[in-house]
Amino acid sequence: MTRRPRNSRAWRFVLSGVRRDQETRASVLPAGEETLGYDSDGQHSNSDSEVELLHLPASIPSAVPVTGESYCSCDNQKDAYCSSLYAFHQIKSCQCGEEDDYFDWVWDDGSKSTATVLSSDNRKVSFHMEYSCGTAAIRGTKMLTKGQHFWEIKMTSPVYGTDMMVGIGTSDVNLDKYRHTFCSLLGKDAESWGLSYTGLLQHKGDKSNFSSRFGQGSIIGVHLDTWHGVLTFYKNRKCIGVAATQLRNKKLFPMVCSTAAKSSMKVIRSCCCRTSLQYLCCARIRQLLPDNIDSLEALPIPPGLKHVLSNKLGWVLQMGLSPSRQRKNDTTASTSCGSDSDSSCTPELEDCQRKRCRRI
Repeated sequence: MTRRPRNSRAWRFVLSGVRRDQETRASVLPAGEETLGYDSDGQHSNSDSEVELLHLPASIPSAVPVTGESYCSCDNQKDAYCSSLYAFHQIKSCQCGEEDDYFDWVWDDGSKSTATVLSSDNRKVSFHMEYSCGTAAIRGTKMLTKGQHFWEIKMTSPVYGTDMMVGIGTSDVNLDKYRHTFCSLLGKDAESWGLSYTGLLQHKGDKSNFSSRFGQGSIIGVHLDTWHGVLTFYKNRKCIGVAATQLRNKKLFPMVCSTAAKSSMKVIRSCCCRTSLQYLCCARIRQLLPDNIDSLEALPIPPGLKHVLSNKLGWVLQMGLSPSRQRKNDTTASTSCGSDSDSSCTPELEDCQRKRCRRI
């Protein structure tokens, strides 16, 4: 591996931040742990020397958080990357996209790793409150059996480190198994499926390129169609493709995991409905209309029926709209790509069409 130059201004800045972070952590560590160092993403390391830091393997994800992947463009998200690497935990999260007030499930306080803390009526989970020495995970309170299940997870902290993942798994997944090991927990075995913030999809330990990265402010949507046995992911309310099939008759739970210190995620939507003719019609209408069209506004139906569909199946009809159109409900808005800054509209939509499961 090519040695990083010591005279690099940027690298000296990183090292100075690491040293400052180590000095701060030394004051809060339990007795007997003052000699331990931490790597640049706040995780445990067996050395704090500059020599070791200069030789970190290239495969280890950077401590610099992912930026430019937020669902919105409000002021709180514009400065997602602070001038100091160790000040980014102070960034305030916004409320964009958090319109729902009813939730079919929340995070389960009885089925989680020890390094997790719940808040916001058990909808927000925070990982590794002081420092990280492994992987923490949690699952939802409800087993996802019959019907259509859709939920959204918002990244409410900087996204960085070995891995932060959103996915599903059975009750056989041991959420505390890797509390002293950094790993991509969801999808590490045959009992779970996980999408990493790096864009990799994992199942049975096999990883494949699936999407672009996601970062702080990103909204990751998950649709589990138990009737067809299909798992589909969305990013910032746009389809990014089918992740798994043949999931019928499996007893699955929503799950997330993180190795990053002081990281957090929040459930901003969790709903379900029966696989009815009404659902199938709405799903087909959403497929046939362009992504920049608001299905509820475009359909020539009575206001009362629009209201009912909005409450029951709004998540079906509005997936694919850009954030500005969803917030303003403006049918004359332009066909913006949304916030997917590292990909253009056309390739992502074409990719979604290739991977999307035909529901009818």
